Amino acid sequence: MRLGYFTMPLHPAERRPAVTLQEDREAIILADRLGFYDAFVGEHLTEPSENVTNSFIFLATLIHHTQNIKLATGTSNLSHSHPTLIAAHAAMFDHLAQGRFIFGVSPGALPSDAEALGMLTEDRNKLFAESMDVILAIWERDVPYDIDLPGNRFKVTTAVTQNAAIGRGQMYKPYQQPRPEIVGTVVAPGSKGVIAMGERDFHPLSANFLLSKYLPSHWSNYVEGKQRAGQVADPADWRIARTIFVADDEKTARRYALQDSASPYRYYWDLLLRKMLISKRQAIFKTHPEKDDRELTVDYMVDQLVICGNPNQVAEKILALREEAGDFGEIVYAGMDWVDPALAKRSMELMAEKVMPQVNAAIGRSQQQAAA
Repeated sequence: MRLGYFTMPLHPAERRPAVTLQEDREAIILADRLGFYDAFVGEHLTEPSENVTNSFIFLATLIHHTQNIKLATGTSNLSHSHPTLIAAHAAMFDHLAQGRFIFGVSPGALPSDAEALGMLTEDRNKLFAESMDVILAIWERDVPYDIDLPGNRFKVTTAVTQNAAIGRGQMYKPYQQPRPEIVGTVVAPGSKGVIAMGERDFHPLSANFLLSKYLPSHWSNYVEGKQRAGQVADPADWRIARTIFVADDEKTARRYALQDSASPYRYYWDLLLRKMLISKRQAIFKTHPEKDDRELTVDYMVDQLVICGNPNQVAEKILALREEAGDFGEIVYAGMDWVDPALAKRSMELMAEKVMPQVNAAIGRSQQQAAA
């Protein structure tokens, strides 16, 4: 099982972006040093707590400060820009990173972002699908492109102004051929979008927002999509994000992750709960649909959605998650605000150096027993 990193990020709004942006950079540089496989970074325009407005710009600052970690948009919000722009920027980034790039995509979920862009009434899911089709067509085709897909609002051509003698009218193709890995974040239980991911060979990342009981629905839908495409789903392509804190001892882990009023984990889940209640998406946090909203307290949230403990305990909980969800290829560690930088860094170190070796040793033993 690989180890990945994901950050929205989400910081107290009163903290200065000049500070939190550097903190977020430092976390990914540390993840690279510790051998994390990839790092996904989200983007939002209109929420100060989520300080990255463009994941490409942020990740570009890390290319020459990291060695091996793959840098992933997590996600690039396709409804926010013309697909020609996104195709060009993603392809250039892939060259700058020399293939250490994963193209994470989504429609863009924040209504306030949509309003600021003058597109509040637009169907962002439809925009996303149309944009994705055009991005792939740009990467697959040669000049003059002549992209005019049925029912798609985006028409792309350079036929009128193309000049082959001086190289005008041609766009970048990605460094990775035929294209970078494309990953979609999945939040909803039973999401039908995962079927489409399987059909198109995009890879799912199940969000840390989702209760673990709903994770098997993502895999079954991905398998269905792969079957529709005449292919076999590979568990290595499935990522599951979880909110994790590891400490040298259980007492410290529980205090920092679950109990302390200043806990970044309590802050994170309190704010996310309030955001989901406003957007009427709180059902993803419920153990059953009839659960009263008043039962969705911060204590409930951290109890349900935070994995914490010493290295042995966290390893056991990840293995239990694998038993519940089924086999998957990557556990994605969700980044938090660094209220205590020493504890935050130590958690990442313990996760990479103590937890994952235990997890992978146990998986290896299980596979050997199954093969015997």
